[in-house]
Amino acid sequence: MDHAPGFLKLVKDAKAGIKETDVAGIRGRLAKGENPILVDVREDNEWAKGRIPGARHIGRGILERDVEKELPDHSAEIILYCGGGFRSALAAESLQKMGYTNVWSMDGGWRGWLAAKGEVEK
Repeated sequence: MDHAPGFLKLVKDAKAGIKETDVAGIRGRLAKGENPILVDVREDNEWAKGRIPGARHIGRGILERDVEKELPDHSAEIILYCGGGFRSALAAESLQKMGYTNVWSMDGGWRGWLAAKGEVEK
């Protein structure tokens, strides 16, 4: 995907101040029975096509508005993912600014999950 330079700068700046994990790390943790809260921040139409099993959907456009109702525990471990890891990085930065202390962005996102043959829920 060809992203605008201004958007890429925002993402680069966000990634400098957040924690990131990757698809392999999340798959390994889930295989061990760990249960971080997975939050899919993609658009509704993307979510409808498939998602990581057990993930919650809070679209990027409404995340800041709705997250505290959906996830009131600001210390809970939250793993955010999007299509490739850019929107989730911006979302992680926003949640940190809102006081969430254990937020991660999954680099590679949904496309990385599919490429790694991760389980899909529809």
